[in-house]
Amino acid sequence: MLLVTLLEKLVASNKMLSKKFSEENVNRLLAALSPKEYQRLLPDFKEVWLEQNQVIYQPNEEITEVYFPVDALVSIVSTLKDGSTTEIAVVGNQGMVGLPILWRGSTSIVNTVVQIAGNAIKLSADKLKSECSKKGQLENLLQLYTQALFAQMAQNAACNSHHKIEKRLARWLLTVRDCIPQDELPLTQEFMASMLGVRRSGVTQAAGMLQQAQIIRYVRGKITILNREALEENSCECYQVVKQEYKRLFDNL
Repeated sequence: MLLVTLLEKLVASNKMLSKKFSEENVNRLLAALSPKEYQRLLPDFKEVWLEQNQVIYQPNEEITEVYFPVDALVSIVSTLKDGSTTEIAVVGNQGMVGLPILWRGSTSIVNTVVQIAGNAIKLSADKLKSECSKKGQLENLLQLYTQALFAQMAQNAACNSHHKIEKRLARWLLTVRDCIPQDELPLTQEFMASMLGVRRSGVTQAAGMLQQAQIIRYVRGKITILNREALEENSCECYQVVKQEYKRLFDNL
């Protein structure tokens, strides 16, 4: 069972997962809990499978559960009246979706959609509210994560306004790769264009440049990162800014 395996990893590692930001198949927020605290919460956790394109939350819909992705990737997306979309942030094994509950809210104005299918751990919104009222370890971790997520959103806004598509695509692929411990990513050009808020032709050209430089390989709706170092060199500074903020907030836990 996923939950039992995660607990065994937490006990064996003595919290080194969170300190080293390991890419094991665990949610890093839950990995940062002490084994005792995790075991106390274990009966309230439920392992679930999230399907690709599954809508977790819709605008103004009541949030009844929150999710801690393990090897799934979730996008927080803004959708306009004309149907155009732009991704605001991505959430993988470094975070949680359903943060309005932490802020004593119950709804959101954005869509939350599964980008890459995978496992997650679900917790009821009522249980999270109860835990946050205790001002304990989980609430503290979520407050730190909120700060990191805001940094990602702010940098994404600047990036979308000032950087070229090829730089933004490289940054986005690196962000996705950090959340999913695998180099082969099931992503179509149409989907990437939707998330970046650009035309598909722009993504086709940018991906073609990266493929020609043998940095990525794109075949039948799958992108494989061949040279991560080169991909970082082709990214804008936004990737490192957000990465360093996560590192600053969580490395000393």
